[in-house]
Amino acid sequence: MQDYFSLFQLPEKFALQTASLESAYRGVQAQVHPDRFAHRSEAERRVAMQWATHANEAYRALRNPVERARYLLKRRGVEIDAERNTAMSHAFLMQQMAWREAVEDAAGKVDALQRLESDLQRDEGVMLDDLQHALDDSNDLAGSAELVRRLMFMEKLRSEIDDALALLDN
Repeated sequence: MQDYFSLFQLPEKFALQTASLESAYRGVQAQVHPDRFAHRSEAERRVAMQWATHANEAYRALRNPVERARYLLKRRGVEIDAERNTAMSHAFLMQQMAWREAVEDAAGKVDALQRLESDLQRDEGVMLDDLQHALDDSNDLAGSAELVRRLMFMEKLRSEIDDALALLDN
């Protein structure tokens, strides 16, 4: 099967126009949607289903910046292996501890949790800009891998904050 970027006829880079991805996805889905093959042979229906599944996986990966970066790194021979490779700078490890403490301190306080979430979103935006430069401009694979691991941590932390906010809403 085609790589995700080729499938959607997009340049293989981190910077991606969401509208282009959406349009390309709709175009591919229109070609391979299983309903178009309902009156074809079982083999043709199976192939159409495989292509539709591949298009869905590709779309999900490319629309999420962290997953897109992971995919790009994998294509360039770098596995993130976040479960075993937790190497990050001392400064970021200290920041992680500070964020964790801030989440604990904000427990039960909607305003504090929302401020923390806003701060994390701002920091994520800066990291995504750095990641785009590292992947598209300087081809800094090691730096990109660390940024992806950082962003994965931040996604998890924001999810925990969202869960805490949801509990307070109930």
